[in-house]
Amino acid sequence: MRLKDKVAIITGAGRGIGRGIALRFAREGCNIIVADLNFRNAFNVAKEVKASGREALAIKVNVAVAAQVKKVVDKTIEKFHRIDILVNNAGITIPAPIEKLSEEIWDRTIDINLKGTYLCSREVAKYMIKKKSGKIINLSSKSGKVGGLWLSAYCASKFGVIGFTQSLALDLASYKINVNAVCPGIIFTPQWEKLDLAYAKKLKIPAGRVRDYYVKKIPLGREATVEDVANIVLFLASKESDYMTGQAINVTGGQEMR
Repeated sequence: MRLKDKVAIITGAGRGIGRGIALRFAREGCNIIVADLNFRNAFNVAKEVKASGREALAIKVNVAVAAQVKKVVDKTIEKFHRIDILVNNAGITIPAPIEKLSEEIWDRTIDINLKGTYLCSREVAKYMIKKKSGKIINLSSKSGKVGGLWLSAYCASKFGVIGFTQSLALDLASYKINVNAVCPGIIFTPQWEKLDLAYAKKLKIPAGRVRDYYVKKIPLGREATVEDVANIVLFLASKESDYMTGQAINVTGGQEMR
């Protein structure tokens, strides 16, 4: 029970990696704020958390809107009277070659992936600073360390998350608040499945072959699982990582080593 009676806000927790982190934290004794743009998904994950014996609160939020982020934090304080952990997981990927990369796609990607991380961190930090403790974990990506084909907006946002993580770690170090990032590699969440055709077009391979194409590039010979990522996030949320801050940890099966 490494997170016994702690309180965590997890954005984008209605499915995929966010859901996996929420359920992993719950097994370690943590109470969860399931924050997601899709309230139905958030509600269902909150039910799963409660079924494991922990408390949970589902909240609909667009992390790119400051007023909605503040509402999540206010509701958390109202219900639990504390915030110990923030996991900035909400994110999107919309692949497009530069000549077809619209301002709308660029702005939406930066708003959710980078601005959302900033807004949530800023609001939660106000409370963590008062109690002089806390853990902030930001989900970046392998694409936060190396560029990718048709991913200029996504890579810009995820590189930005790493830079933000390093700076925020320095800002908050004197308050004993740890700020770190996790950089997952290839992991086939529901979001990936929806992008199969786009990636097949990008790679000029038949639809349905995208998974095999990427897995062959991974030294450990398999894709990441949600549990692989959740385990590292759990470590960063626990006391075991108290002497780590400003780091961006790869979970890529050896595909990225910087």
